[in-house]
Amino acid sequence: MEAAFFDLDKTIIARPSLAAYGPVLRKAGYLSATTTLRAIWGQLLFRFSGTSESSMERIRKTALKLAAGWEQEGLRRLANEHLTNVIEPIVFDEALEVLDLHREAGRLLVLVSASPAEIVEPLANHLGVDEYVATTATIDVDGRYTGDVELYVHGSVKAEAIENLAEKRNLDLSKSWAYSDSVSDIPMLESVGFPVAVNPDRNLRREAELREWPILEFDNPIALGDRIHIERNQVIILILSISAFIGLGLLIRKMFGRDKN
Repeated sequence: MEAAFFDLDKTIIARPSLAAYGPVLRKAGYLSATTTLRAIWGQLLFRFSGTSESSMERIRKTALKLAAGWEQEGLRRLANEHLTNVIEPIVFDEALEVLDLHREAGRLLVLVSASPAEIVEPLANHLGVDEYVATTATIDVDGRYTGDVELYVHGSVKAEAIENLAEKRNLDLSKSWAYSDSVSDIPMLESVGFPVAVNPDRNLRREAELREWPILEFDNPIALGDRIHIERNQVIILILSISAFIGLGLLIRKMFGRDKN
Protein backbone atom coordinates (compact mmCIF):
# COMPACT_ATOMS: atom_id res chain seq x y z
CA MET A 1 0.00 0.00 0.00
CA GLU A 2 1.13 3.55 -0.73
CA ALA A 3 0.80 6.56 1.58
CA ALA A 4 0.95 10.35 1.56
CA PHE A 5 2.51 12.05 4.59
CA PHE A 6 1.81 15.68 5.40
CA ASP A 7 3.45 18.13 7.76
CA LEU A 8 0.87 20.43 9.36
CA ASP A 9 2.06 24.01 9.95
CA LYS A 10 2.50 26.00 6.71
CA THR A 11 1.81 22.84 4.70
CA ILE A 12 -1.81 22.04 5.52
CA ILE A 13 -2.56 25.23 7.45
CA ALA A 14 -1.26 28.76 6.90
CA ARG A 15 -0.12 29.46 10.48
CA PRO A 16 1.56 27.55 13.29
CA SER A 17 -1.25 25.71 15.05
CA LEU A 18 -0.14 26.58 18.58
CA ALA A 19 0.12 30.28 17.74
CA ALA A 20 -3.31 30.16 16.08
CA TYR A 21 -4.81 28.92 19.33
CA GLY A 22 -2.97 31.63 21.31
CA PRO A 23 -5.91 34.08 21.69
CA VAL A 24 -8.25 31.24 22.64
CA LEU A 25 -5.78 29.96 25.23
CA ARG A 26 -5.42 33.43 26.66
CA LYS A 27 -9.18 33.95 26.87
CA ALA A 28 -9.51 30.61 28.63
CA GLY A 29 -6.90 31.70 31.17
CA TYR A 30 -4.07 29.48 30.00
CA LEU A 31 -1.81 32.30 28.76
CA SER A 32 -0.99 35.84 29.84
CA ALA A 33 -1.06 38.78 27.42
CA THR A 34 2.74 38.88 27.41
CA THR A 35 3.00 35.22 26.53
CA THR A 36 0.45 35.65 23.75
CA LEU A 37 2.49 38.50 22.25
CA ARG A 38 5.60 36.33 22.39
CA ALA A 39 3.72 33.60 20.56
CA ILE A 40 2.70 36.07 17.85
CA TRP A 41 6.30 37.26 17.53
CA GLY A 42 7.46 33.66 17.27
CA GLN A 43 4.86 33.08 14.58
CA LEU A 44 6.22 36.02 12.56
CA LEU A 45 9.75 34.65 12.81
CA PHE A 46 8.48 31.23 11.81
CA ARG A 47 6.59 32.63 8.83
CA PHE A 48 9.30 34.82 7.35
CA SER A 49 12.59 33.21 8.31
CA GLY A 50 11.89 29.60 9.19
CA THR A 51 13.38 27.98 12.26
CA SER A 52 16.73 26.46 13.12
CA GLU A 53 17.17 23.33 15.21
CA SER A 54 18.25 25.42 18.21
CA SER A 55 15.29 27.79 17.97
CA MET A 56 12.87 24.88 17.62
CA GLU A 57 14.35 23.35 20.75
CA ARG A 58 13.85 26.63 22.64
CA ILE A 59 10.26 26.84 21.42
CA ARG A 60 9.62 23.26 22.51
CA LYS A 61 11.03 23.81 26.00
CA THR A 62 9.11 27.07 26.42
CA ALA A 63 5.84 25.45 25.33
CA LEU A 64 6.35 22.51 27.67
CA LYS A 65 7.14 24.82 30.57
CA LEU A 66 4.02 26.87 29.92
CA ALA A 67 1.84 23.78 29.71
CA ALA A 68 3.03 22.31 33.01
CA GLY A 69 0.00 22.00 35.28
CA TRP A 70 -2.60 22.33 32.53
CA GLU A 71 -5.31 19.70 32.38
CA GLN A 72 -4.96 17.55 29.29
CA GLU A 73 -8.70 17.10 28.96
CA GLY A 74 -9.22 20.87 29.13
CA LEU A 75 -6.82 21.49 26.24
CA ARG A 76 -8.34 18.66 24.24
CA ARG A 77 -11.83 20.06 24.78
CA LEU A 78 -10.71 23.58 23.85
CA ALA A 79 -9.05 22.34 20.66
CA ASN A 80 -12.21 20.53 19.62
CA GLU A 81 -14.59 23.35 20.48
CA HIS A 82 -12.61 26.00 18.60
CA LEU A 83 -11.47 23.95 15.62
CA THR A 84 -13.98 25.50 13.23
CA ASN A 85 -13.21 29.11 14.11
CA VAL A 86 -9.44 28.84 14.73
CA ILE A 87 -8.01 26.18 12.43
CA GLU A 88 -10.57 25.53 9.71
CA PRO A 89 -10.35 29.05 8.18
CA ILE A 90 -6.58 28.75 7.72
CA VAL A 91 -6.53 25.40 5.94
CA PHE A 92 -5.03 25.75 2.47
CA ASP A 93 -7.51 24.98 -0.29
CA GLU A 94 -4.64 23.61 -2.38
CA ALA A 95 -3.78 21.20 0.44
CA LEU A 96 -7.36 19.94 0.48
CA GLU A 97 -7.14 19.33 -3.26
CA VAL A 98 -3.90 17.36 -2.85
CA LEU A 99 -5.46 15.34 -0.03
CA ASP A 100 -8.42 14.57 -2.28
CA LEU A 101 -6.14 13.42 -5.10
CA HIS A 102 -4.26 11.02 -2.84
CA ARG A 103 -7.50 9.82 -1.28
CA GLU A 104 -8.92 9.04 -4.73
CA ALA A 105 -5.70 7.17 -5.56
CA GLY A 106 -6.30 4.94 -2.54
CA ARG A 107 -3.27 6.09 -0.55
CA LEU A 108 -3.15 6.14 3.23
CA LEU A 109 -3.30 9.77 4.43
CA VAL A 110 -1.10 10.64 7.40
CA LEU A 111 -0.48 13.88 9.31
CA VAL A 112 3.01 14.05 10.84
CA SER A 113 3.39 17.05 13.13
CA ALA A 114 5.47 18.46 15.95
CA SER A 115 2.29 20.05 17.31
CA PRO A 116 0.62 18.47 20.35
CA ALA A 117 -1.54 15.43 19.71
CA GLU A 118 -4.44 17.18 21.47
CA ILE A 119 -4.45 19.78 18.67
CA VAL A 120 -3.58 17.49 15.77
CA GLU A 121 -6.15 14.78 16.50
CA PRO A 122 -9.33 16.85 15.99
CA LEU A 123 -7.96 18.33 12.76
CA ALA A 124 -7.00 14.87 11.51
CA ASN A 125 -10.55 13.70 12.17
CA HIS A 126 -11.97 16.83 10.56
CA LEU A 127 -9.91 16.34 7.40
CA GLY A 128 -10.70 12.65 7.24
CA VAL A 129 -7.09 11.47 7.24
CA ASP A 130 -6.36 7.88 8.20
CA GLU A 131 -3.52 8.28 10.69
CA TYR A 132 -1.64 10.98 12.56
CA VAL A 133 1.66 11.16 14.42
CA ALA A 134 2.10 14.09 16.80
CA THR A 135 4.06 15.23 19.81
CA THR A 136 2.95 13.44 22.97
CA ALA A 137 3.42 15.11 26.34
CA THR A 138 3.88 13.37 29.68
CA ILE A 139 0.74 13.39 31.83
CA ASP A 140 0.69 12.87 35.59
CA VAL A 141 -1.78 10.73 37.54
CA ASP A 142 -4.15 13.70 37.85
CA GLY A 143 -4.33 14.18 34.08
CA ARG A 144 -2.09 17.27 34.03
CA TYR A 145 0.95 18.06 31.91
CA THR A 146 4.22 17.59 33.75
CA GLY A 147 6.32 19.79 31.46
CA ASP A 148 8.09 16.78 29.96
CA VAL A 149 7.51 15.01 26.66
CA GLU A 150 7.23 11.35 25.74
CA LEU A 151 7.61 11.80 21.98
CA TYR A 152 8.73 14.97 20.21
CA VAL A 153 7.88 14.54 16.53
CA HIS A 154 10.49 16.72 14.87
CA GLY A 155 13.39 16.26 12.45
CA SER A 156 14.66 12.70 12.22
CA VAL A 157 11.93 11.51 14.60
CA LYS A 158 9.39 12.16 11.85
CA ALA A 159 11.28 9.83 9.53
CA GLU A 160 11.47 7.18 12.27
CA ALA A 161 7.73 7.52 12.89
CA ILE A 162 7.02 7.09 9.19
CA GLU A 163 9.22 4.00 9.00
CA ASN A 164 7.51 2.51 12.06
CA LEU A 165 4.09 3.16 10.57
CA ALA A 166 5.22 1.70 7.25
CA GLU A 167 6.22 -1.51 8.99
CA LYS A 168 2.97 -1.60 10.94
CA ARG A 169 0.72 -0.90 7.93
CA ASN A 170 2.84 -2.64 5.29
CA LEU A 171 3.44 0.59 3.36
CA ASP A 172 5.69 0.88 0.33
CA LEU A 173 7.64 4.06 1.09
CA SER A 174 9.39 3.98 -2.29
CA LYS A 175 6.00 4.66 -3.89
CA SER A 176 4.77 7.04 -1.19
CA TRP A 177 4.67 10.84 -0.99
CA ALA A 178 5.65 13.41 1.63
CA TYR A 179 4.92 17.14 1.87
CA SER A 180 6.61 19.73 4.09
CA ASP A 181 7.68 23.37 4.28
CA SER A 182 10.70 23.06 6.57
CA VAL A 183 14.32 22.07 6.06
CA SER A 184 14.09 20.24 9.39
CA ASP A 185 11.80 17.75 7.64
CA ILE A 186 14.38 16.65 5.07
CA PRO A 187 14.69 13.25 6.83
CA MET A 188 10.94 12.77 6.35
CA LEU A 189 11.11 13.85 2.72
CA GLU A 190 14.09 11.58 2.08
CA SER A 191 12.22 8.58 3.47
CA VAL A 192 9.75 8.43 0.57
CA GLY A 193 10.00 8.04 -3.17
CA PHE A 194 8.14 11.26 -3.96
CA PRO A 195 9.12 14.22 -1.74
CA VAL A 196 7.44 17.59 -2.30
CA ALA A 197 8.38 20.96 -0.81
CA VAL A 198 5.39 23.16 0.04
CA ASN A 199 5.86 26.87 0.78
CA PRO A 200 9.47 25.96 1.59
CA ASP A 201 11.68 28.02 3.86
CA ARG A 202 14.85 29.38 2.32
CA ASN A 203 17.01 26.36 3.16
CA LEU A 204 14.48 23.77 2.05
CA ARG A 205 13.91 25.65 -1.21
CA ARG A 206 17.62 25.50 -1.91
CA GLU A 207 17.75 21.78 -1.15
CA ALA A 208 14.64 21.07 -3.21
CA GLU A 209 16.10 22.91 -6.20
CA LEU A 210 19.40 21.03 -5.87
CA ARG A 211 17.65 17.67 -5.62
CA GLU A 212 15.05 18.61 -8.25
CA TRP A 213 12.15 17.99 -5.89
CA PRO A 214 8.81 19.53 -6.88
CA ILE A 215 8.00 22.83 -5.16
CA LEU A 216 4.39 23.84 -4.53
CA GLU A 217 3.15 27.24 -3.38
CA PHE A 218 -0.06 27.18 -1.35
CA ASP A 219 -1.53 30.62 -0.74
CA ASN A 220 -5.29 30.25 -0.56
CA PRO A 221 -6.59 29.47 2.94
CA ILE A 222 -10.28 28.65 2.84
CA ALA A 223 -12.76 27.42 5.41
CA LEU A 224 -13.67 23.81 4.73
CA GLY A 225 -17.33 24.72 5.10
CA ASP A 226 -17.02 27.31 2.33
CA ARG A 227 -15.31 24.76 0.10
CA ILE A 228 -18.06 22.22 0.73
CA HIS A 229 -20.64 24.92 0.04
CA ILE A 230 -19.03 25.63 -3.34
CA GLU A 231 -18.91 21.95 -4.21
CA ARG A 232 -22.54 21.52 -3.20
CA ASN A 233 -23.53 24.43 -5.42
CA GLN A 234 -21.71 22.78 -8.32
CA VAL A 235 -23.54 19.53 -7.64
CA ILE A 236 -26.88 21.37 -7.46
CA ILE A 237 -26.17 23.09 -10.80
CA LEU A 238 -25.26 19.74 -12.34
CA ILE A 239 -28.44 18.13 -11.03
CA LEU A 240 -30.57 21.01 -12.31
CA SER A 241 -28.87 20.81 -15.71
CA ILE A 242 -29.52 17.08 -15.95
CA SER A 243 -33.12 17.59 -14.83
CA ALA A 244 -33.62 20.32 -17.43
CA PHE A 245 -32.11 18.10 -20.12
CA ILE A 246 -34.39 15.21 -19.20
CA GLY A 247 -37.39 17.54 -19.08
CA LEU A 248 -36.56 18.90 -22.52
CA GLY A 249 -36.26 15.38 -23.87
CA LEU A 250 -39.67 14.44 -22.52
CA LEU A 251 -41.20 17.59 -24.01
CA ILE A 252 -39.72 16.87 -27.45
CA ARG A 253 -40.87 13.27 -27.29
CA LYS A 254 -44.37 14.44 -26.38
CA MET A 255 -44.42 16.95 -29.25
CA PHE A 256 -43.28 14.37 -31.79
CA GLY A 257 -45.81 11.94 -30.41
CA ARG A 258 -48.57 14.47 -31.07
CA ASP A 259 -47.37 15.06 -34.64
CA LYS A 260 -47.50 11.35 -35.38
CA ASN A 261 -51.06 11.20 -34.15
